[in-house]
Amino acid sequence: MEMTADCEPFAADSPVPVRGFLHRSVAPSDDALVMTHGAGSNCNAPLLIAVAEAFAAGGFLVLRCDLPYRQARPYGPPFRGESERDRQGLRSAAAALRAAAPGITRFFLGGHSYGGRQASMLAAESPEVADGLLLLSYPLHPPRKPSEMRTAHFPALHTPALFVHGTRDPFASSEEIASALRLIPATTSLLSIEGAGHDLLTGAKARRTESLRDLAQNIRDAFLVLKYGPATERQK
Repeated sequence: MEMTADCEPFAADSPVPVRGFLHRSVAPSDDALVMTHGAGSNCNAPLLIAVAEAFAAGGFLVLRCDLPYRQARPYGPPFRGESERDRQGLRSAAAALRAAAPGITRFFLGGHSYGGRQASMLAAESPEVADGLLLLSYPLHPPRKPSEMRTAHFPALHTPALFVHGTRDPFASSEEIASALRLIPATTSLLSIEGAGHDLLTGAKARRTESLRDLAQNIRDAFLVLKYGPATERQK
């Protein structure tokens, strides 16, 4: 039986302020994860909450936080031309979590869609920022614009990464995402969610809470395989 976790507001003042929620495990390990949101969302997105709870139940210390553009205004897309500041916000969040939890030895970074893209770009720029990446619904290209690939930084990405992709995601086909991963020199893994769109959900809305919980646990299990290898290997 998995243990539950506590959640509390988290804030840190720095050149780029950090605002979000911290999930503490009652059976902590040496792992921490910073997660952030997609372009039209915030850190209270149901998907992020479900993933944070699943990872915290597995021993991770998890911070889900708002990117700087979302702190500046509650609605609307990221500010054009200011993605660098959003990456600085992620860097500040990682540093703040390290400062708050000096006993943690492994730090991971990720997010949904835009948030995951910024996490991957930050890791390509500064490999020391994270030991691994969790990228949910990576927006490989704008819908119906497959020529506008967002992969320029992939050859410089040396951080292991798990990509979680819905097979009906308009931001990338399954074939496109699999091909793009071959550009990355680091170890990568792809978890495909059959029939899911960009929100990674399938089925009726009435089952959404249950589906999110199951999805989050599957994502956590796949991430542990990327990190440690198959269960049979982890037991050796």
